[in-house]
Amino acid sequence: MFSTHLNHSEKGTSVVSLTDICVHRRSAICLAPCSVNVRAEESIALVGANGSGKTTLLHVMAGILEATDGSVEGQPKVAFVAQEQTHHSWMPMSVEEVLKMGRYRGLFHRLRAEDRIAVDSAAERLDVAHLRHRRFSELSGGERQRVLVARAVATSAELLLLDEPITGLDLPSQEIILEVIDAEAARGAAVVFSTHQLAEARHANRVILLAGCVLADGSPDSVLTPGLLAEAFGGRLVSTSEGTLVVDEQHHRYSDQLSRQLSHHPHHHDQGHHEHSHEDDGILGRG
Repeated sequence: MFSTHLNHSEKGTSVVSLTDICVHRRSAICLAPCSVNVRAEESIALVGANGSGKTTLLHVMAGILEATDGSVEGQPKVAFVAQEQTHHSWMPMSVEEVLKMGRYRGLFHRLRAEDRIAVDSAAERLDVAHLRHRRFSELSGGERQRVLVARAVATSAELLLLDEPITGLDLPSQEIILEVIDAEAARGAAVVFSTHQLAEARHANRVILLAGCVLADGSPDSVLTPGLLAEAFGGRLVSTSEGTLVVDEQHHRYSDQLSRQLSHHPHHHDQGHHEHSHEDDGILGRG
């Protein structure tokens, strides 16, 4: 159950499959019918404006939120790192205690040798081993995020879900977390993360572009095209001589210098566009 490698999952095996799922909140459609199959050994970036359904889709995959319609197949072991972590800053716990939560089995179960190895390895990989005796509340934002990702990694989950894992972090923390995403996929896990940053999305081997429904699903080169991005972000997409700038609503502003070759990719959809209305992702689920 807590093996380092997922020997039971062959490359390309479906980890979780969502078929025609739809999420409503009162009279609003937060996520129009869409289908997504998540496979072992792949990293998937969810890209879209605020309210496009990124967090909603993650919550459905995590089992935090039940789809209004459609079906979800697969019951993988899931580790989820939510977007808003400010509510964790008050925790009267040491970093060591937070890390060990990744191997928690219950009050009367002590950590086994394999649990300690998993925690030690995750702490080293996220460069937080030197923080283990610090109080979690005393850490910087980047340090807290690395600890929380390390806790998730220590679970050796089959499905690792990360909601905007590097937004607002210092560059070293961003690089460490992106390296861990690669390593977890290589281990055999499926990794799904949401992002506004196009450069971060291009780091994945698959991109799902959302606008309340799935606009496109494929390789970064086939999805992150000016035409598709313009449809997903609307007036919040600005083209310059240096690349494409995404200006999201509210206070998000991220940019990426896209290759000039992107403009030559054909504009096509992997899934149809649906008319919809939606609410901000943050309303739904926990965290």
